[in-house]
Order: sequence, then structure tokens, then C-alpha cells
Amino acid sequence: MITSTAANSSAPSVREGADPVVDAARYGAVPSLMDSLLHDVRNPLNALSIHLEVLSEKLKGETGQVPPSQEKNLKSMRDQIQRVDGILRRFAEFIVNRPGSPGDADLSETVTRALDVLAHESRKRRLQVRQSISAGVRARLSDTGELGFLVVQALMRAYGRSEQGAEVLVAVRTEESRAVLEVVDATPSPVETTPEAAAALELRCAQLGVELQLRAGMCRLSFPLV
Repeated sequence: MITSTAANSSAPSVREGADPVVDAARYGAVPSLMDSLLHDVRNPLNALSIHLEVLSEKLKGETGQVPPSQEKNLKSMRDQIQRVDGILRRFAEFIVNRPGSPGDADLSETVTRALDVLAHESRKRRLQVRQSISAGVRARLSDTGELGFLVVQALMRAYGRSEQGAEVLVAVRTEESRAVLEVVDATPSPVETTPEAAAALELRCAQLGVELQLRAGMCRLSFPLV
């Protein structure tokens, strides 16, 4: 069977454009993949930790002490194992959806951790992220498990709107009886360059009773103060 070259040239590539259904399915699989990653990476990390301690005991020999020349290497390996485990935990916190109970959560700490998780993204875009985060600001939510999601969406909206080298201000503070997160980018345009982030914020804030203001470069979330 001979296929027309002209027909082939006019047919759209399966990789052209964005299909919301495909995108939803692709990103819907992320939490399950993250859970699998946590399990599959932590098993070898635990095995490495065990073997490292066995090696440490063998190196002690008759003296009962690890030679100084090797102790530094062992410590470095332990630190790297703990670092990888810590990175996985931080990413899982903001990716895997684990519904929480009504109550209060540390808004200051959550924003600080989210900035750390997204540090590579801000560096890639060469953004100047200025922080003004008051310590110990706690917010009340009907589902504490959703706080990380709201924070990440607010940050990703600002990052997505910003040109390379632009400034983004991230502030956490108390205002009377409210705990406030404010993320401000330098783009004055009201056009949403990341409409999915804005839509997700609007929907989830409405469901959770969180006050949301989106106006050009400003995103403000206001929670009842604990």
C-alpha cells in the first residue's frame, strides 16, 4: 500500500499542540509515580545505609576506631544518603495528595519549603526571588493537606508570568485576624500565562473558603489566623 506524501505532510503531528485530556492523564499519573519512586529509591537507600555500617565495623578492625582517612569518606556517604531521602520527602509533600483534617498549619514553614523545592525552577528562569516571610505565621484551613498545593500554585503562577531575570516578591505576614501569603511578579499584564494555575487556585480556594485575589502580577491568599 502506497501512502500519499502530500497527505502525510498535511497530517498533524501527534506531538503538536496541547491536548487537555492527554495532559490531565499525564499529570494525573504523577502522584502514583511519586509514591512508586519513594518506595523504589528508599529500598536501595536503606540497603546502602546498612552496608555502610557493616563497612564501618570492618574498618574498625582491632583498634575499634575507623581510620581518620576513611571516616571522612563514610561521613560524606551518610550525608548524601540522608540528603537524597530528604529531597524525596520534600518533593512528595507537594506532589502526593494526602487529604488532611481541619486545623491549623504553619504557613511560614510551608512557603519556605516550597521555595526550596522550586529553587531549581527559579534559577533556571534566572528569577530574583525576594522573601519577606514572618516566622511562625499559622493559618487555619478546612483541609490542612491542601496548603502545600495552594502555595505551589501561587508560586508557579508568578514564575510562569515572569520574564528571565525578573523579580518575584514572596511575603508571609499577619494582617489583623488573617494570615496572608502574597506573591507579586513584575509583569503588569492581566493576561494569565499559566491559566491552569490560576484556575486551580480559584477553584480550590473557593472550595476551602480561602480568600483569593488575583490581579495582574499580584496573587494574595488570605486565611483565618490561628
